[in-house]
This record gives sequence, structure tokens and C-alpha cells, in this order.
Amino acid sequence: MLSADVPDTLRTAVVVADRGVIVSESDTVLISNQTSVTEALSGIPALNVNDMGGAAGLKSVNLRGLGSASTTVYVDGVRVSNGQSGQTDLGMLDLGSCSNIVLDYAQNSLSFNTSKPEFGTGKFAGNVKFRGGSFGTYEPSARFDFKLSDRVSLSSISSGTVSKGDFRYGDNLRRENNDISQIRTGIDVWGLMDRGSWHTKAYFNGSGRGTPGSSDWPSTDRQKDRNFFVQGVVKNAFSPRYTLNASAKFAYDDLSYSSEWGDSRYKATEFQLNTSHIFRIASWLEISLAADIRHDNLNATDYDAARTNFVSAATSVFRLPKFKADVSIEYSGNFDKGSKAINAVSPSVDFRYAVTDGLDLVAFGRRAYRVPVFNELYYPGFGNPDLKCEDSWLSSVGPQWRKQISEWSVNAEADFFFNSIKDKIVSAPSAEDPGSWFPYNIGKAVMCGTDLKTGASFKKGDWTGSLSAAYTWQNAKDRTPDSSSFNEQLPFISKHSLTVALNGSFKGFSLDFLWNLRCGRRDSYSGIPDYNTLDISAGKNFRFGKGHSLGLKFLARNIADTRYELSSGYPMPGRSFYGSIEYYF
Repeated sequence: MLSADVPDTLRTAVVVADRGVIVSESDTVLISNQTSVTEALSGIPALNVNDMGGAAGLKSVNLRGLGSASTTVYVDGVRVSNGQSGQTDLGMLDLGSCSNIVLDYAQNSLSFNTSKPEFGTGKFAGNVKFRGGSFGTYEPSARFDFKLSDRVSLSSISSGTVSKGDFRYGDNLRRENNDISQIRTGIDVWGLMDRGSWHTKAYFNGSGRGTPGSSDWPSTDRQKDRNFFVQGVVKNAFSPRYTLNASAKFAYDDLSYSSEWGDSRYKATEFQLNTSHIFRIASWLEISLAADIRHDNLNATDYDAARTNFVSAATSVFRLPKFKADVSIEYSGNFDKGSKAINAVSPSVDFRYAVTDGLDLVAFGRRAYRVPVFNELYYPGFGNPDLKCEDSWLSSVGPQWRKQISEWSVNAEADFFFNSIKDKIVSAPSAEDPGSWFPYNIGKAVMCGTDLKTGASFKKGDWTGSLSAAYTWQNAKDRTPDSSSFNEQLPFISKHSLTVALNGSFKGFSLDFLWNLRCGRRDSYSGIPDYNTLDISAGKNFRFGKGHSLGLKFLARNIADTRYELSSGYPMPGRSFYGSIEYYF
């Protein structure tokens, strides 16, 4: 399907490996033929996708206006960290190997999950794909799956992106120095044990790209990225009453930046060790104890920094026929080299109550605490050593309804959320220099809003189809007394977001529509124009032989050629066209 399909009509519980906390307030977004994070997540109104424009632009997300650095990203249950900027560039991830993305509203996180191989009766499977189109963009990819034994399987993935990246915007203006050459490759090994499973992953991303700057302050700067990580996850039920989840990770990031003002380099290493212990006390009661340690070290041209983070959490899970509740308490200790320790205790509660068959009431409340990242504190000419930590209270409540009527599945839900943040950290360009971003605290920010979703899908014979609509109203205001922006919408958060998706297929033919509307945004000093986009895709899948298929797809994005920006001064591409061919075996 086009974009991020419709979020699952059933919210699913997900266990986060480095916390051991089980939550019910989550959405599962299915992945089909998307190749970029912006494309995959643009259909989720509660998400704000930050894209600096074009293939080379930084891509990050924040959930319900809490900021990119406050939105945790996981890959296969292990956290992806960036101690330098706090913003994980999601462009480094290969979505072609992902089966779904889980949005966790209670823990304010996104989890990208690699699809496990499916072999049928054989021992080898895979696919090769090629996509190309506007702005001189070419994207080959391949995946090969091997069944090594009845208990062990291996997947090898690789993909590349080459794009000139230049596109027209405004009157006779063109986005230049926006090219990118990128390669991503990885190996996954899955294994089964008598009472559990394990998964190891090694992944590399390398790219060279331009950094064109803002439209008012264009640049000829260049950037090279090298990202590597290796991680392992093991889950084992030693007895019916005790289960161990453990994970470990090592990551190395190397960023080189060249500009007319000089060159700089940032080399970061990260170590993680995460464990959670789940004890089943009774059929209706589970206790989870988790302990994590993470160490980040940054060696940069202009400054060095190091941080060690300890986290421990205790959770009680109550399960009754109609009621499920999680009650948790978490301690976090952060220790920066040369600075005093920062400690925080965060309670949380999450529950689901089955009112009637098909109708649930879900709610959560949680304290969240964010320590400023290295760049926000220490970067020369940018960092603010006087920044305070963000201290937030997150809460949500709402009904969820679903029903199966013959060949039809229908659903509807409403979610009312309230987030209160003390000393919210915001980075935004100033009016004097739109090319430079500066961090500062907003003394108090209040974000209240509503997520409304409805959808219907059907399957009858060779026909399948779905229609869905999702609307988010988000009133995110600066409530700091005497602030120059008092009672104004916080930067880059849409007040109104609406998405409508229509999908249909018949005997291998598919046709998808996605319409997005965003209104009521502003930056740190003025309003940002509203925009809407319409994407259309069509395809045909041909099956032949045993387990072989060939897919042809065509995608037209932003067909009305809307000129818009997700960040001020960073225009997004207008109308564009892409075609792809995919062979599965």
C-alpha cells in the first residue's frame, strides 16, 4: 500500500527490550513498498516528520510535539542513540527489510522491526528491487534469506541510493547541493532455543551528501556519514514463572563535515547492556525488574564529551478477564564527564478495560525526563551550558471500538491526550540568522489534543479494500508567564492534521490514494503556510512458478505540485514520479 498503510485496527502490546515495560497504548504501522521514513510515516497525524527537504536532508520525527530528542527510536528492540544531537537520522535505516513500525504513545517511542524470513518448503528465499524516478534518483536493493537449520536462519540485506536531489521551488529557484550517494547493508541471524529465541544483527550505513542549508542561506557544505552497530537480543523462559530478556549493543558513528569555514569531525561510540527479568507470580500478576547501562563517548574537532546512563525499573502487571494494568517506577541516573550527576524518578501507569465485546477503554499517565544532549550543552557557538532538563507529564485516555461484520472490518477510536512540560528544550533558527539553530528552554509548555481515527476494510474473493481517516488536533502552547511567545503555538507542531487513505486490490492489481493536510504551524518567529499533498500509486503483481512473483509499481507524489516546508527555509520537493520493479523468489 501507499505510505504507512493504515495503523492496525488493533493496538498491540509490545515489550521494549531495554525496559521490560509492557504497554497497551501503541499502534502498529505495517510496511509495504515504502523506501523512505518520510513516505512511511507521513500518514500518521500524531507524528511530526522533520525533513530538511530532498534525499540528502536530515529526517527525524517527534510524537505529539515532544521533540525529536525526546522520541526514542528502537531497531529490533534495542535503542538507537545519538548522544551528539539527540536526533536519530532515520534516513540511515533500510525500510525494505522492516515488517512494521510500532508507535508507543506511553513510552514516546518508535520501534522498527525487521521481518523474519519465510521459506515455505525451501531453504532459500529473497528479492531484488530497483526504484528510480524524479531528481535523478536510483535505489537498488536486495535481500537473501538462508535456512541454515531447523532452528537457525540468516538474512543478508543491502540497498543503495543515488540522487542528484536538485528540484525546483519558488520562481526560477532550484534546490542545489542536495545530492546523496548512500549504501546500507546488514546481516541478521535468528535462532530458536528450547524455551526462547535469539537475534543478532550487524548493520552499516555510509553516505556522502551535500548540505544545502536554508533557502535564504544556501551553502556548498558537504557531509560524510559512517554508522555501524552490532547488537544481540536473547529471550528465554527458564521456567513457567521466570523469563529473561537481555540485549547488548556496540555502535560507532563517524561524521565528517566540510565547509568554507573549516572542516570538523565527530566520532562517537556507544555501549549498551540491557536486562529485564519477568516473574509470573500468579495467573493474574507479573513482576518485571529491569536494569540498563549505556555509555556514550564523543570525540569531536571542537569538543569532547562522555556520558554514562543507568536505568532501573520495576513494573507490576495485573491481568484480569476485563482489566489489564501496568504500574511502573523507573530510576535514571546520568553522569557527564566533568559535570554533576542528574537523577530522576519516573512513575507510570497504563491500563485497558474491556467495556463490552469490541469496545475498550485505554489510558496511561507517565513522568518523562530528558537530559540535554551533547550539542545542546557543549557545542561551541551553539551549545547552551545553562540548559535545564525537560520534566514532563504525559497522559492519555480514550475508547477503542472494532467490529467484524461479514466481509467487513470496521474500527473507530478517540484518544484525548494532555502533556505538560517544564523547561521544554527547543532548537530553532533565529530571524537574524535562519541558517543557525540555537537551543533554549521554554519555561512551561502545555500540549493537549485529540486523535480521532476511523476505518473500514473488506475482503471478498479476489477483492480487498480499505478506507480510513485520521485527524489530530494539537493545541501546543507556550504557557511561560512574561514569555515573548506566550500562548503561541510551539515551533513546527501542526495544530490540525488530517490524513485520508483509500486502498484497493484485485487479482494482483492495486490502486492507492493518500491525502495529507497540515495547518496551524509556526517557527520561532512567524507562521508557516498550511499545505496539503495527494499521492497516488498503482501496481501489478505477476505470479509464476513456485513461490516466484514479479511486481511493477508506479508512484506519483504531491501530484498537485504543492510548494511547502516542514522546517522553515527548507523547501520540500514538488511533483515527483517513481517507478519500481520487484522480483521475489
